[in-house]
Amino acid sequence: MSQLGERVSKKRKELGLSQTDLANKVGVSYAQIGRYETKGVQPPAEVLNKIADELNTSIDYLINGESSEKAINSLKTTEVESLPEKDKNIILNVIGAFIRDYKAKKAYSKWIN
Repeated sequence: MSQLGERVSKKRKELGLSQTDLANKVGVSYAQIGRYETKGVQPPAEVLNKIADELNTSIDYLINGESSEKAINSLKTTEVESLPEKDKNIILNVIGAFIRDYKAKKAYSKWIN
């Protein structure tokens, strides 16, 4: 199962939706939702956008996961990886805070301007 598929499945189940429910809302067959979730098939951008909307999440989350997941993955390829776990967690919290602030500013900027 692809990470995107795992995230779609997880969000769908959190909302109490069956594959058929999600498929009907998105406009594809339940078998296609199953392929997205378990076979690693990538939905077209338009369908992915509809899935994200129906699951009350973002395309970014479905593709990349949580901000902390992205930060952890990037930490693994840097010198930060050699730091003690406590220090890595502090860095992740700081990065997460910056990402949340950026997203909040971006979301509210369309109402301010």
